[in-house]
This record gives sequence, structure tokens and C-alpha cells, in this order.
Amino acid sequence: MRVRIFFHDRCFDGAAAAAVFSRFYSSKIRPDADFVYTGLVHRASQLFDEAQFDGDENAIVDFKYCSSPRLTWWFDHHQSAFLTPDDARHFQLDRSGKKFYDPDYRSCTKFVAAIARARFGFEAPELAELVEWADIIDGAQYPNAATAVRMEAPATQLTLVIEMGPDHDLLPRVIGMMARLPLADIMKAPEVAALFKPLYERHLQSIDLIRERSRCDGGVVFFDLISLGLEGYSKFIPYYLFPESVYSVSVSPSSFRTKISVGSNPWNTQPGMHNLATICERYGGGGHARVGAISFETGALERARRVAGEIVEELQKPA
Repeated sequence: MRVRIFFHDRCFDGAAAAAVFSRFYSSKIRPDADFVYTGLVHRASQLFDEAQFDGDENAIVDFKYCSSPRLTWWFDHHQSAFLTPDDARHFQLDRSGKKFYDPDYRSCTKFVAAIARARFGFEAPELAELVEWADIIDGAQYPNAATAVRMEAPATQLTLVIEMGPDHDLLPRVIGMMARLPLADIMKAPEVAALFKPLYERHLQSIDLIRERSRCDGGVVFFDLISLGLEGYSKFIPYYLFPESVYSVSVSPSSFRTKISVGSNPWNTQPGMHNLATICERYGGGGHARVGAISFETGALERARRVAGEIVEELQKPA
């Protein structure tokens, strides 16, 4: 029995949700299941390739809905879960009992665990640490920005490896470890430990680069990383550097897109905050009320910079 699980790539919550779904599926649905994991990323072009839905069952966790008849399981918690109104209607008409959506959950991992327990009687106390940390990480529930940026806990260290690691083949193995090992033991695994040290050194360098490139005006931190070629960074660095900020907006490159990231400071919220997912949706992106992103084609640098400037101006005004 081959089960292909699609998950939000380079995301702790996406990987953790895949791990929890795997444990649930093998426990309650098919003990003989063979899992194959495929990461999905938000692109300016087509998100799904129908040919990839080649499992006996196909599941998506922590990513947008797909109306393919080959999709059998789906879990998501993003406000921007549906690419089109037709996709939303397709989901609403589904009667399989295998597709679930709730944007009130901070993490997809906790959502999967809750549905598996309530609907299918699945219990796995040994996964409680993973579920708790996924909720902290994806819901920005750290006690302060320093805790997130200094990365002293195994979960925060593993987040760095998952988000910034160069080895795309490692993540499926990490998901397998997440399903059965404590997070501290995963960080001791040779292939994971070998990646963390150089990634952490680069993380410290990125703090300095963002400090040099940032400006905070009207409660909004803005920085442009295009010329630096810095593909990723901890989303909490702006609030670590500018604790007085309310929002952050950045433009960054990657091999497959130009990305605008939009976030809000979890430790400096105010009444009447802007809904960032709604803002990003206007430009073809999405996310959550407090964090969102927009993907453009790799060559659309000036358009991305223009849109980022428009968002900064909007966020500097009252909601």
C-alpha cells in the first residue's frame, strides 16, 4: 500500500504534520502502508502536478487544497487554503470524511492530531512534544524574540535545518524520525548534526546582514535581500533587532521565485491589526492573519519591490 504525503516544504509544521499523519494512518488505516513524502512550495506558477498523485492514496497536509480526484486526504489551517472559489466549492461538496479545514488552529500538526483523536480514536502520547513545538513554532508562541533567534532548544535547531538545509533528500528522513524519536535525539543524528553548525553560523551572519539592510519606519521594518542572494532567514530576526516594530516586510530571492514575506511582531501586537493574508491575497499570495507571503517569477524583481513598497505604505496606516 503506497501512500504519497505532500507537505509544506521547508517548514517545521509541514514536516511535523506529515509525521503525525503517517503515525495515524499506519495505526488506524493501514499498518502495511509505505509512505513517500513530497515537499510542496508556493510558486507564481502551477502548484500541483497531477502526475505526482501516484499513490494508492494521496494526502496533502499544511498546504493549499487541490480538487484532483486522486487526492484522498487533506488537512490545512491557512486562511488562504483555496486557490479558486471552485476549489472551495469542491471541498464543501466533499463527503469522503477525509478532508479537513480549520483556520482557527495555529498549527496544522495540532489540527491533524486533534482530528485523528476525535474522529478516529488515535492516541500517541509520545508525539505530544512534537505537537506542542509545532504549535509554538508555527503560531509564534515563543516567550520572546531572543528564544526564537538564539535557537537553544532542539526544536528551534531542527527548524533551522528544515528551513535552510541544502539537502532536499534529508527532509523525508527527518519526517520519519519525527514520527518516532524525541526532538533532542533527532538533533543527535549524524546527518542532522552535521548540517546544524554551518547553518547556525550562516544564521548569525544573516542577523548582521538584515541589521545593515533594514529600516524601521512607522512601525514597519523593511529590508531587501535581492542583491545579497540570501534565500532564507529566521522570520523573527526583524523583531529581535527592532522590538518596537509592529510589522515586517522583506523581498528575497530563490532559485524558483522572488518572494515577499510579510509578518507581524508577536510581542508587540496592537488593537485593530491588519489581516496580512488578506493583503497578500490581493497580489496572488496568502497565509494567515498575522503572517503571509507572495511569490513572483524569478525575474520579477522590480514588480516585487514595487508591491513590497505598497504593502509597507499600507501597514504604516491604521487598519
